[in-house]
Amino acid sequence: MNCYIGMDSPNTAKRHVDELMARMGFTDLAIKVGKGKVATFFRKLFSMVNLMVKLKRGDVLVIQYPFKKFYVIQCRIAHMKGAKSITLIHDLGTFRRRKLTAEKEIKRLSYTDVIIVHNQSMNNWLVEHGCKAPLVNLDIFDYLSASEPSSEPQHPDRKPTFVFAGGISQRKSSFVYQVDDVIEGCHFDLYGNGLEKGADAHWRNSTFHGRVDSDEFIRTIKADWGLVWDGDTIDGCSGTWGSYLRINNPHKTSFYLRSGLPVIVWKESAMAPFITANHLGIAVGSLRELPAVLSAITPEQYADYRQAAFRIKDRLNEGYYFRKAFAKAMESL
Repeated sequence: MNCYIGMDSPNTAKRHVDELMARMGFTDLAIKVGKGKVATFFRKLFSMVNLMVKLKRGDVLVIQYPFKKFYVIQCRIAHMKGAKSITLIHDLGTFRRRKLTAEKEIKRLSYTDVIIVHNQSMNNWLVEHGCKAPLVNLDIFDYLSASEPSSEPQHPDRKPTFVFAGGISQRKSSFVYQVDDVIEGCHFDLYGNGLEKGADAHWRNSTFHGRVDSDEFIRTIKADWGLVWDGDTIDGCSGTWGSYLRINNPHKTSFYLRSGLPVIVWKESAMAPFITANHLGIAVGSLRELPAVLSAITPEQYADYRQAAFRIKDRLNEGYYFRKAFAKAMESL
């Protein structure tokens, strides 16, 4: 039996993996006890009891990491019952919230049998810090949606348009507030929550649209490119959030590609090799480069990028990358 404990997480990537495992015939051993922080705690606690009762020798348990206090317990129960555990990493605490040292993180992950990591950069980091478990690269997160993007061709006679969707507060994405000044000849569409009041009053090259539901975005977006950027500045990705791009696969990348948009990524990000190798977008060192770079791309070249995005969107919607990584992880057990 292949199984997991579904937590109905607010994290979209985790929910999508739960859905994929359900589609693949995995058994969900979670106990449903309502919503809220207290309910979530007891749901996890009762699910550990259910895991103890129902897990059998030879079973495989997939754990989405982090799982907070109950991660090591799950691994220990699996071993005690003669089962195996595969861990899919979503975030490393050493980087995301910085509440763990690398040593503590590696020790925690040492309880699992195989680890599915985001990419080769994360793979290298884990090995360099002493991880001994077999590692499998995911390459990119899948993205599930019932919506489909428009296949209508883009208009070559208009300004190149790129879009950013996500948290846009000064604390997390202060680069957003610097973009308008450096993109003459391009247009920037901004979606999300947290824009400072009046920040867009004098923008000439940018439009703030507020928050849009993800399925509606996929169905209606008219931009040419999706921007995967984070941190304090337009000149590279820095700060706590920006530097994390050196090692992780942002789910936002998958969201844009699922929307049929080729992407713009930071050239030092962990996603850059995958994006450029598969002709899914471009990598730049600074957003100051965009007017020159985007204007130099011919309509025929852009059509190739868009076709590549449309090819991969179906793979993302089918869970191709998780299915492939899981199969490789099973080979390592």
